[in-house]
Formats: sequence, structure tokens, C-alpha cells
Amino acid sequence: MPEFDWRLPESYNGLQEAETTDIAWECLRRNADYRRDFEAMIASRPDGEVTAEFRRSWGICFRP
Repeated sequence: MPEFDWRLPESYNGLQEAETTDIAWECLRRNADYRRDFEAMIASRPDGEVTAEFRRSWGICFRP
């Protein structure tokens, strides 16, 4: 399966019925600062767990 390419219009076919949180995630994951902070946080955590501090700093909560 090809990697998701956010630049292709076909990649958004499912968003017509998306919830607000789904659209917010699509915006957040494209944010260069978020991606940088996420990569740095994961690299510093041997268990790969997302920290509460990270969630607070970005105002998000992750689904289990």
C-alpha cells in the first residue's frame, strides 16, 4: 500500500464525513513544530510512550 500523500486530492475522499477531531489531527500532523517536538520526545523515550508533558504542551490527548 502506498504511503499517504497529503498533497493528493484523492487522499481526502474520506474527510467529507470526518469529525472535527479528525480534521484537527490532519492539521496538527502537518505542523512542522509538532513533528519536530514529537520526534524529539519519542527519541528520548526508550519505551516510545507519549508523555503527559507533551500532550499538555500541544493540548491533545491520544486515543488508547
